[in-house]
Amino acid sequence: MNHRRLRVALLATALTTLLAGCGIRATEVPTDFGPGPSRVPCVMSGSSIASQSSGVPVQVFLVCAAQLVTVDRSVRIPTEKATTDRVRIAQALLDELSHAPSAPEKQAGFATDVRGGTVVGGPRKGDPEDALRFSTSPEDLSAFALAQIVCTFADSAAAGEDREVIMGGPGDDPLRRYECTQAVRQRPGTVAPPTETVR
Repeated sequence: MNHRRLRVALLATALTTLLAGCGIRATEVPTDFGPGPSRVPCVMSGSSIASQSSGVPVQVFLVCAAQLVTVDRSVRIPTEKATTDRVRIAQALLDELSHAPSAPEKQAGFATDVRGGTVVGGPRKGDPEDALRFSTSPEDLSAFALAQIVCTFADSAAAGEDREVIMGGPGDDPLRRYECTQAVRQRPGTVAPPTETVR
């Protein structure tokens, strides 16, 4: 009888150890989507956000822990009469994306893959009215840079009513309609924005 009780006790101990080993470890960051937890916080303090220069408040998508994360910025929208509001906003956002992250942003792990020097123009004859023409083809951008631009534009007045972005390069470069999806925000380096040729 004593041997039987001993076997039962040993079996119970073994089952408890096995079940404990299969449990989910606690984590300090949400893991309901995207890559696994990272040591990079990807969060800026309120004081860092408040210290930014005055202007029109916007949100841009920067790269952090291999994902796209929104960052609060402020931009100055130029007032040239030779172009439309949509183009001015797109240019201001593109310029903002090309700026190096601030010291607090770098400390929080943010980076950008967008390079400066690209000029945004309006539609050519025969283009949809909400088309944006770049001085270089969007197809020549890196995967991260394209995702940053598409998602930043889609979340702004630079996009159409459906929050999709029509972009193309100069001349007869084909126009494409881009969409920012959750998969693109989570894996911008490997998941390209869904695209459809406009013409």
